[in-house]
Amino acid sequence: MALGHLVEQVTGRVEAVRWLVWVRLYRGRKVMAFFKRVEKDIRVSYLLTRIVKLITVELYCTHTAACGFYYLATTLPPAREGGTWIGSLSLGDARYINFREIDLLTRYVTSLYLAIVTMATVGYGDIHAVNTREMAFTVVYISFSIVLSAYLIGNMTALIVKGSRTERFRDRMTDLIRYMNRNRLGSAIRSQVKDHLMLQYESSYTRDRVIVDDIPVAVRSKMSQTLYLDMVSRVGLFRGCSDDFLSQIVLKLHEEFFLPGEVILEQGTVVDQIYIVAHGCLEEVANGEDGSEEIISELRPYGIVGDVAVICNIPQPYTVRVCELCSLLRIDKQSLTSILQIYFKDNSQILSNLLKGKETESKRKQLESDITYLLAKQESELVLGVNNAAYHGDIFRLKSLISAGADPSKSDYDGRTALHIAALRGYEDIVRFLIQRGANVNSIDRFGNSPLLQAVKSGHDRITSLLVEHGAILNLEDAGGYLCRVVRGGRIDLLKKLLRFGISPNCRNYDQRTPLHIAAAEGLHLVASTLIESGADIQAKDRWGNTPLDEGRRCSSKPLVRILEQARTVATN
Repeated sequence: MALGHLVEQVTGRVEAVRWLVWVRLYRGRKVMAFFKRVEKDIRVSYLLTRIVKLITVELYCTHTAACGFYYLATTLPPAREGGTWIGSLSLGDARYINFREIDLLTRYVTSLYLAIVTMATVGYGDIHAVNTREMAFTVVYISFSIVLSAYLIGNMTALIVKGSRTERFRDRMTDLIRYMNRNRLGSAIRSQVKDHLMLQYESSYTRDRVIVDDIPVAVRSKMSQTLYLDMVSRVGLFRGCSDDFLSQIVLKLHEEFFLPGEVILEQGTVVDQIYIVAHGCLEEVANGEDGSEEIISELRPYGIVGDVAVICNIPQPYTVRVCELCSLLRIDKQSLTSILQIYFKDNSQILSNLLKGKETESKRKQLESDITYLLAKQESELVLGVNNAAYHGDIFRLKSLISAGADPSKSDYDGRTALHIAALRGYEDIVRFLIQRGANVNSIDRFGNSPLLQAVKSGHDRITSLLVEHGAILNLEDAGGYLCRVVRGGRIDLLKKLLRFGISPNCRNYDQRTPLHIAAAEGLHLVASTLIESGADIQAKDRWGNTPLDEGRRCSSKPLVRILEQARTVATN
């Protein structure tokens, strides 16, 4: 028995109860689900399926409208039925004044004709509304028909230009099947490819990159932080990292879905992505040489895979397989590397977390070796970056590097710090900034140079004064040898500065010769005068027993001998 007749028998003709029959419209979901399945079936013509679907939608809507028009005519008292659209209808010789006596098919076709003509001619056809109720229903119906027409036209346009998602999916599936047929791939691989492509299609409505690609980066960053920041901060690899670093990480995340049984990462392969488990379950499996498998660990939400291979630049140590439907957050190796190059302190923290997070001991020693190498490499690159910024006077780059965790006191392969280079190049602002950030003002490079010595040699007096104010000393390891070389070169200005900053004029070289010995032997009377004024010992003897006066007489420079004899007389008195 039909539902309508059953309701009528139980409740009589109570109109409010009869409206419950409209719940049967829920069946339309099954029809739409059927068409959706057929649309994705590449064995059935997509064009034909869409046309049939659109015709079905159009006929169903006009059928419902026809039933509405007929319902309005039959719910008036018999005495007023002549004032309805069908009671007053006259088509040729046919009169519908007693329309209830006309056969059912004729009445249905007439109602359907009214519905279709009303939709096609915006309410002014040869059959039209004649009372207020029918006019109100026609207004609502025409408004709905405008939307329906736009839907039908839009779908037909999509068929012509081949722009729908479903059609792109079918084209891609067809190409993949042709590829698999041409290469004679097995049924297991075929099934995995089809299932994964279907999963991608079904999840494409929620895939972040598909939806938010056109949104400005600043807004997208806030969205990513809201969606993923809490999850990423709980991942062991990123524990202890700065908020700025995590914000950059979440901006580069891509959401992907995987079916149970799929292999995400293969043991021994080169890996270019890191995956964070958002939902679902993964397992790490070690494949033996004899083909055996050993489950190493199970990964639940907040777990991470691919980190060791990507960060340490080694082949993937284990196969990673999906246990149940998974939602994973992927970040590419290139994006991660670019971020780590900016946030050096977080880079070190990640390497530390990476070593702590691996509980298995089988490859721990190798992992420690790799991480030690990476730390040394990172520190070396960081020092070179800081020194390069100091060499070119780029204080903004220097501030950025130090703010990101660089140590201003670290030295390069020659023992030079950024302060050495800035003092040598004469960048006072950089020297001041480095001192403020705690740089060692008395560090020595492998050539024996301190920052103060570099500034003195280069003639940067303001930098020299600045360094001395903060406790810098020349700190010469072989002061005698260096001062003798300065004297031999006749660099009297540099000599005066060295003496002013505390170098003794009586320091000796490997032959026990003082700078005054060298000045006398070379006949440099001005240099000799400067040394004597600074307190040089006129009677000092080298390892052969010679004094500066002996060297001066051997040189036969009368002005020099006179200066030395006067100095000896003063010393004797």
